Amino acid sequence: MFNKILVPIDGSKLAECTFGHLEEIASGCKVKEIILLTVLEVIAPPFMEVETQYQIDEMIRLQESDEKKTREKAENYLSGAVNYLKTQGVTARSVLIKTDVMQSTPEVILNYAEKNNVDLIIISTHGRSGISRWAFGSVADRLVRASITPVLTVTPKGCRVVATAALP
Repeated sequence: MFNKILVPIDGSKLAECTFGHLEEIASGCKVKEIILLTVLEVIAPPFMEVETQYQIDEMIRLQESDEKKTREKAENYLSGAVNYLKTQGVTARSVLIKTDVMQSTPEVILNYAEKNNVDLIIISTHGRSGISRWAFGSVADRLVRASITPVLTVTPKGCRVVATAALP
């Protein structure tokens, strides 16, 4: 049923909570390809007044240095995730995509899934609702609402934000 599964991960422990579900589905469905995807968002340099070409060059150098460190950290994380899944009997490969200024993370994930004929997207979620979901946004929520590919959302036990009313 599922030949290709996409698992967006962002370096958080929460994102890795999907791995148990992934292992079960991969085994049960004899999945042929699993892709771990990390999206690097473009970080706009801080707006500041510059007076010399040296200052401009220095800003560019710092920006490039920061981007290189972020990319290396993401590559190491993905490599570790692939190796962990391998110890669990699951073969996966990793993909790292850098957004451009006009793209959001959900758009990158959806475009990748569509262009690569992904059969299922598995993503973790905090389980926020109401005002907190609005305030913090949700990549998972945007995927569920916009994807033509089935999306399995996983809210790990103990991670769901539960609203409680004060009792009189």
